[in-house]
Amino acid sequence: MTKFRKRPVVIDAERWYPGAGIDGVEEKSRIETRTLGDPDDCVAVIKTLEGSMVVESGDWIITGSKGEKYPCKPDIFALTYEIAQ
Repeated sequence: MTKFRKRPVVIDAERWYPGAGIDGVEEKSRIETRTLGDPDDCVAVIKTLEGSMVVESGDWIITGSKGEKYPCKPDIFALTYEIAQ
């Protein structure tokens, strides 16, 4: 088996919290918020290339190299990304 290293790619990302806006008009059309009973229990649903995915409070929304959006849990984000210099 041949080993491969993921190429370094600089991405844009923002942390999502209920009540927070999402930058960009185009992205807003692919992201909607839903309240799950309790008004404080709010999630976002983002339409990704792989289908709709739930974004919970504190998750990161990443913009991919082709402008696509997708969510990432904070622990995975911390293991995968660092601030670009």
